[in-house]
Amino acid sequence: MAKQKMSISKLFVWILMGMLIVGLMGFGATSFTGTTRAAGSVGNSEIGLNAYARALQNEIRAVEAQIGQPVPFQQAQALGLPERVLSQMVVSAALEHEADALSLSVGDERLAQDLRNIAAFRGSDGGFNREAYAFALQNAGLSESEFEADLRDESAATILQGAVLAGSSLPDTYIDTLVAYAGETRDFTWAELGADALTTGLPVPGEAELTAWYDDNIALFTLPETKVITFAWLTPDMIVDSVEVDADTLRAAYDERDAEFNQPERRLVERLVFADDASAQSAADRLAAGEVDFETLVSERGLDLADTDLGDIAQPELGPAGEVVFAAETGDVVGPAPSDLGPALYRVNGVLAAQQTSFEEAEPVLRDALALDRARRVIEAQGQSLDDELAAGATLEELADTTDAELGQIDWTPQSADGIAAYDAFRDAARALGDSDFPQIDQLGDGGLFAMRLDEVRPPAPQPFEEVRDAVLAGWEQAQQTRALVEEAEALRAALAEGQSFEAQSLTGAAETGVSRNAFGMDLPQGLLTEAFTMGEGDVSVIPGDGVALILRLDAIHAADPESEQSQLLAQTFGDRAEQSVAQDLFRALASDIQTRAGVEIDRQAINAVHLNFQ
Repeated sequence: MAKQKMSISKLFVWILMGMLIVGLMGFGATSFTGTTRAAGSVGNSEIGLNAYARALQNEIRAVEAQIGQPVPFQQAQALGLPERVLSQMVVSAALEHEADALSLSVGDERLAQDLRNIAAFRGSDGGFNREAYAFALQNAGLSESEFEADLRDESAATILQGAVLAGSSLPDTYIDTLVAYAGETRDFTWAELGADALTTGLPVPGEAELTAWYDDNIALFTLPETKVITFAWLTPDMIVDSVEVDADTLRAAYDERDAEFNQPERRLVERLVFADDASAQSAADRLAAGEVDFETLVSERGLDLADTDLGDIAQPELGPAGEVVFAAETGDVVGPAPSDLGPALYRVNGVLAAQQTSFEEAEPVLRDALALDRARRVIEAQGQSLDDELAAGATLEELADTTDAELGQIDWTPQSADGIAAYDAFRDAARALGDSDFPQIDQLGDGGLFAMRLDEVRPPAPQPFEEVRDAVLAGWEQAQQTRALVEEAEALRAALAEGQSFEAQSLTGAAETGVSRNAFGMDLPQGLLTEAFTMGEGDVSVIPGDGVALILRLDAIHAADPESEQSQLLAQTFGDRAEQSVAQDLFRALASDIQTRAGVEIDRQAINAVHLNFQ
């Protein structure tokens, strides 16, 4: 729990540091000059204009990395990224204002420790590097005094936040109650009565009985609102067979993808770099003597294994170290050997064999891919002209007659999922389609296109009895069978409650022991587990199903053992979650209260000036 508190209390101290540092080396810096230097303020704490610009830039880059494509600023605005960043910076400024009002500050020793903890300021040996520090700040357009003042303010704000969160622990009674509830287990025995348990046959219904059951269960036979849609569509699969790919194009595609079809042997390698040959050799000697393992050497340097991972790599990529690394077996640590960062030890974690695929073997794959790609491009080229035809008054029927597009009709409901309704784009368009909409070309996800016309909207309506009579009969018979089986089970309830065995009642009982409330992965009939945890010890329940009846006896209730490993784990989990929830509520209340008392001012003109630089 203490670790959780520390994680929460550290959250906002790293927000601005992340904004300032994460993108320093890769994204460059944005600087604004002139009389306006603040995007806003909370009390006496300013939100720097440059800091806002960098934070927004990094937020956009993070989204681009996540979705794998550029994010124009207009899209970033639609996603709410500027407001999200500004909100985060307002919260940070509010904490800094309050810390200043309370005269909270940190000393030089704490400041130095925080600087050493920032990865961007470390050298190749894993320690703080003065040149890396100066270079990173220069790239960000910051002076050392400016950055250190910001860092000092944030550390003071963290002290304030930690003081608020320190009182977020919950009473033991609360956690104990949750553990007692979640950790309780039960033993029960159950049996299912099916059609073979009936002692009498089912009655034969008359038309009046079926009609009455139909009326009582009319929701089962009511169709949802249905849109009758005529559509024309064209997909790459429809025309792929007519697309020809010549041999020269196939050969050129094979040559272009040679690195994909013909890969040299590769190794999964980790590399630990040292400052000099003596340090590297000393580590190798300790490793050879069995004094340490590779993980320990990495940890001693203040690094994680992820920091040493080179991924899968070919021999030429390792330079002079390639020969010794590729002579090693899986699990071996070799070196010292040269690297572009200095002498290093290398660990081999796996061997990926060379892959050789001939042109003849690759040809079918290449032909399919090229044909589909050309089919997509053919459709893409036709898209605008087809849209122009529709705009000029052509009907979907005429479009299908004069092009490769196919005509179709669908009675569409939100449950439709076959044919063209399997495409998200079609479903979204069908959902929004109205009487006044004219057919226009829209794109499908596979490179195809479609256009649609709404012919009719059928409101929700019951299906006529004559059309669903067979389904009504099946439903009536199932209901009658369930009721008869429930009566059979009720007749056995008393004997089972008195302690007689299931076998004595000609039932095949299934005994379940130590079952918890969350054991929904067990292969139990629906409703059985929930019912078991509403019963008292020795109780017998009858549960109706679909054409069956379940009979359930609760044999024993086992209270949670507070000393068991499972209970301890539950207590830790519940405690962490509850404390985190309370801590977040306290923090939101604190931030809101500070902003109310201190006042928040936002310079929208300055912010808009920042936004112009992104467009």
